[in-house]
Amino acid sequence: MARSLAHRLTRRKFLGRAAGCAATVVGFPMLNFGAYPIFASTPKKYSARAVDLVRESLVIDMLGPLKLDLRPEASAEPLTPAEVAAFESSGITAFHHAVGIGGPNAYEDTLAFLAAWSGFVGRHSDLFCLMDKAADLDRAKSGGKIAVILGVQNSEHFRTPADVKTFYQLGQRVSQLTYNTQNFIGSGSTDRVDGGVSDFGASIIEAMNDVGMLVDVSHCGDRTTLDAIEISRRPIAITHSNCRALNDHPRLKTDEAIRKLAARGGVMGITGVRNFVRDREPTTVEHIVDHIDHVVRLVGIDHVGIGSDADLEGYDDMPPEQQQTLRAYYKSSYAFRDRIDTDGFDHPRKIYDLTEALIRRGYSDSNIRAVLGGNFRRLLQEVQVSGPKEGETR
Repeated sequence: MARSLAHRLTRRKFLGRAAGCAATVVGFPMLNFGAYPIFASTPKKYSARAVDLVRESLVIDMLGPLKLDLRPEASAEPLTPAEVAAFESSGITAFHHAVGIGGPNAYEDTLAFLAAWSGFVGRHSDLFCLMDKAADLDRAKSGGKIAVILGVQNSEHFRTPADVKTFYQLGQRVSQLTYNTQNFIGSGSTDRVDGGVSDFGASIIEAMNDVGMLVDVSHCGDRTTLDAIEISRRPIAITHSNCRALNDHPRLKTDEAIRKLAARGGVMGITGVRNFVRDREPTTVEHIVDHIDHVVRLVGIDHVGIGSDADLEGYDDMPPEQQQTLRAYYKSSYAFRDRIDTDGFDHPRKIYDLTEALIRRGYSDSNIRAVLGGNFRRLLQEVQVSGPKEGETR
């Protein structure tokens, strides 16, 4: 949902707290029972099972901007000690860092975005590393670092299919075909009419398949979503959306789309944006798990993951005037309410709260690991190999 450099939205993080108040992890006994207050910043207790699962799992937030501060200079500012502590204690191994970039300067703005955030990762190399191939996720986990997967929530910067390879070589690993509105590739989720993927769009998808860039249809309209699934030679992703069967919202995905995505090997990330989770109150982390449950019942455990669509603190920590600017960008069909974040999924420890909720629902350890990141790890591995698969022709 985050907007682009082109729109120059600004936001100051609400992390300007004393470093001593950071979410620093304290020691805890590694037992299989009981609950322990493992964070110095909160008295909340987490079960040893949940803690062990998060610590042992490769956890991927498949849409998690590093900062929801989109000022041009945001990437140049060093992280504070409190921000570093929040990342270190989040339990998240990898963030897909992406914003929506569009308009007449999309090519130049995307170049600037990739350069700026590659530099940010490089200047914080003790904490972050860039993901080139899926194996880098494993190395980040074993090395105690956080992998950053660079992506863009639009594909307007691809002027020709040849641009796909150029941006891949610059570090882009995921591209969402459209944002909420029409572009030369296809239609967005809030367009009145969805014409599907264009001939040009089909050539962009082919170029993405060739280089190993993951196709994302999170904000695409219904027909464009189905067309992309059909056209792509490789499985694709819905990195951050929810199930329309549980919440009739245009940004969410139909059961038909989820079934077809899974049939081609794709994975859907469930988001914590409040109006995407539920259309009424209360809206809690338990309702996020309702969407996970729905995907599992529909297509199985192998096709669902997490795409929070927020940074570690969430949208509700934005200064009021900046959140007002953000809200004003979207059509009324987005149906924002007083809050944007979901209760229990609006802080740096949200993965622990989600894991506790999955445990309460009776998910096994192996299935929880799949949801937390195993499924997206498999998908990224499958799409990264360039060229046609065995038996394919161009």
